[in-house]
Amino acid sequence: MRPLPLEHLGTPVLTSPARFIWWQARQQWGVLTLAVLAGIATFAAQAVVPYALGAALDSGLESGVDRTLLGYAGLMGAAAAVQIVSALYGHRLDVENWLRAAFSTSELVGNKITASGDAISEELPTGEVVATVATDALRMGEIFASASRFFGSVVAYVAVAVIMLSMSLQLGLVVALGLPAVAGVLALLVKPLQSRQREQRETQGRLTTLGADTVSGLRILRGIGGEDAFTDRYRAQSQRVRHAGVRVATTQSWLDGLTVLLPGLLIALILWLGARQAVAGTITPGELVTFYGYAAFLTWPLQNVTETLQFVTRALIASRKIIKVLEVVPAAGAGAATAPLPPTGTELVDESTGLVLAPGRVVALVCEDPDASAALATRLGRFDDAAEAATPVRWGGTLLSELDKDQLRSRIVVSEASIHLFSGTLRGELDVRATAQDEQILAALAVADAQDVLDSTPGALDGEVPEKGRALSGGQRQRVALARALLTEAEILVLIEPTSAVDAHTEARIAERLVRARAGRTTLLVTASPLVLEQVDEVVLLRDGRATPCGTHREVLARTDDDARHYRRVVGRQLDDAADTAADAGTDTRDDTAPSLTSEGAR
Repeated sequence: MRPLPLEHLGTPVLTSPARFIWWQARQQWGVLTLAVLAGIATFAAQAVVPYALGAALDSGLESGVDRTLLGYAGLMGAAAAVQIVSALYGHRLDVENWLRAAFSTSELVGNKITASGDAISEELPTGEVVATVATDALRMGEIFASASRFFGSVVAYVAVAVIMLSMSLQLGLVVALGLPAVAGVLALLVKPLQSRQREQRETQGRLTTLGADTVSGLRILRGIGGEDAFTDRYRAQSQRVRHAGVRVATTQSWLDGLTVLLPGLLIALILWLGARQAVAGTITPGELVTFYGYAAFLTWPLQNVTETLQFVTRALIASRKIIKVLEVVPAAGAGAATAPLPPTGTELVDESTGLVLAPGRVVALVCEDPDASAALATRLGRFDDAAEAATPVRWGGTLLSELDKDQLRSRIVVSEASIHLFSGTLRGELDVRATAQDEQILAALAVADAQDVLDSTPGALDGEVPEKGRALSGGQRQRVALARALLTEAEILVLIEPTSAVDAHTEARIAERLVRARAGRTTLLVTASPLVLEQVDEVVLLRDGRATPCGTHREVLARTDDDARHYRRVVGRQLDDAADTAADAGTDTRDDTAPSLTSEGAR
């Protein structure tokens, strides 16, 4: 069995659900072919048993126990042995087919999500994307897991029909025509079943979306008293899912019931006709046993074919949803790179604002509007080519949109203000590129003043961090994100509000260590905190859409021009907001920082 996840997935065909399924079949044609051969061997061996049993019965009635009887007994034993081996190996191959199809589909969707950026959430609801991975990928696995049974059933049906026609034309025709007729009746229920399953899948996707939105905004809902309203909406949508599921179950129950009833009626007809022919002497008692055995045996292939039709129905519905996700055009990097990356030590320039990040400098970007400064910092990392077309960023004279996105991201890293943590070990949460040694991880934690995170996590670096870092405080999550960004060792590192959730003493320690750790490497800090501004090499003021270099924090404070006065207002407001927050909490987390705009005042 090949290891999972797969490294090379290929380029899927997205023109239609059927073509997508066929493309996936070609991706795993080797194991799929072996599984089909094992399925054919299993059903062929099972089909031999009724024939050998009937022949052995006739031989025993005519000649007693002789070599012919023993030969048929040996044939039955050999068929049983083949069936055991092929069924055992075939089941293993079926599971591998299921895993390959399901996991490769999940990988395709996961890769598309990570590559698409904000485009995926703009085009599709979150719940729809989650349901694609959680449900639809499994539906893709089902169809490939049942392929061996389907083809084995078809081959067995053809072989048995030929044998029965050679023994009795009447009974052979009953079997040869009766089973397709039964399958045709059952197929009439497939289309309404598919329609109801599609409806149920749509309502389930909306429910998942509603649940995800509610959970992500639960604290806000409680704060504004809207929890009951969303609970009512979720309950109403849940009932729609239940009603849709009941409609699916109704059709499914009819299909399951007829799958048992119709083959049973066919067996009864074959037995009645066979008994009459045996009494009349047209067929032998052994042939009657053979016909009964085949009639009973063929219900198994019929059930497999019916089951496969249901799997195909679900897979077609699932593949439509998967294709919707895979068709999303990434917000950045959709086209091929047209220019090489510049050499190390090249200026990064935002043309719309005039911001120039000189190599090896630690720069702070200050703006009255946090959204404006965050937007500027974000486009330095190239997250949306279309939106940033009007605000070009050049690196060494080359537009970021012309560079290879993956190589660009390895050298320019943007850490946003909103913290995203995933479940897993603390080590994996920090070292996302899996290249750092423990000493480097501990050093990054020290710079971020996050030793308390390490101490509070059972198992230290190997301890588990819950989803979204729920066991951590807001300040701890922010410091983990800062350490994670530092561990990338990016040539250009952009940090948006990296210390907004920590107290003044912690912020002062982080600022000093951060500037020291990034000395000689290009770093942009989006902040208005005096404790951080005091440490950086240069302050840049973003005002009225233009970025103006202003020198160091102390140099700006010593000036009296209009930019300096605006700068003091922005930085002073930062202190006032911090003081108000501390007063509301009943503690002064900023100590004596409010009266002064320098770190000396804080000390």
